[in-house]
Amino acid sequence: MPTSPKSALIDKYGRHIDYVRLSVTDRCDFRCIYCMSEKMTFLPRNAVLSLEEIFRVAKAFTQLGVNKIRLTGGEPLVRSNVMTLVENIGSLPGLDELLLTTNGSHLEALAAPLKKAGVTRINISLDSLQADKFKQMTRTGDLQQVLRGIEAAVATGFKTLRLNAVILNGINNHEIIDLLEYAIRLGINIAYIEEMPLGEVSDHARLETTCSNEDVRKIIESRYALTPVVMKTAGPSRYYQIESSGTRVGFISPVSHNFCDTCNRVRVTVEGRLLLCLGNEHSVDLRSIMREHPQDEELLRETIRAAMDIKPLRHYFYDKDAPQIVRFMNTTGG
Repeated sequence: MPTSPKSALIDKYGRHIDYVRLSVTDRCDFRCIYCMSEKMTFLPRNAVLSLEEIFRVAKAFTQLGVNKIRLTGGEPLVRSNVMTLVENIGSLPGLDELLLTTNGSHLEALAAPLKKAGVTRINISLDSLQADKFKQMTRTGDLQQVLRGIEAAVATGFKTLRLNAVILNGINNHEIIDLLEYAIRLGINIAYIEEMPLGEVSDHARLETTCSNEDVRKIIESRYALTPVVMKTAGPSRYYQIESSGTRVGFISPVSHNFCDTCNRVRVTVEGRLLLCLGNEHSVDLRSIMREHPQDEELLRETIRAAMDIKPLRHYFYDKDAPQIVRFMNTTGG
């Protein structure tokens, strides 16, 4: 089915949706303190979309004008046979960019195959360069394994690599400059991300540990000059150039700086829930559509198209009158 203006995904606020984040699993080999609880109950197999169903969703979105797809999790690279899915999505007509968000634990082995399959950009989570702090924040992670994965990705030569660092007051805010200088040494980008209040965590009080990106920026500017740059990316980062460096610094500030007016994306959870907003529960069940009508691709497309009418204007993180989100980030899709 060729894409046409009639089939483009435009919500009732006039925002053109050209980017979808597809979760391929809720499972992860880490247990990051801001993402999930230490003892998680993961989804049963029959609740999870098959790789074939995930591909159907990806294909439907590209036929509706989406040209950027990001594979997320959990940790997407722990899913069995995930490279087959990556290769299939990477070959879809109309797809300009296939992106991946990962914790880096499997990149040492998979960086080259991912590029060959069509992945163009990778975001790699890295919240600490101190082994003990890294273990505290991930609960199970091996820092050296991740650093080897990052170096393998750099050597592979992706279009763009970016580190994602969630900064928490009292936990890793003393490493802001260290993380930046690590990115500078590698010649890659870095984004600082404010913690989002998704799910009930027991390790810390989010209102106490949330570090605003204004504070992060002030710390960086005490050492480096930041020059605003216009950078076309799939997501909501505001970018700055580090003087005399190829590294660009992004700030993703969903709590302190609402960027919903320019939102161009939706998410599909691994349960097949089309989530219209990260910070709201507006959603449509694509899994039931696909399983009840396994051959009806037009119905799937029409369901996605109609869902744009319930995409909300914005989220309300920390608004005392708004319902709080109880799902964890690993079940949402990063």
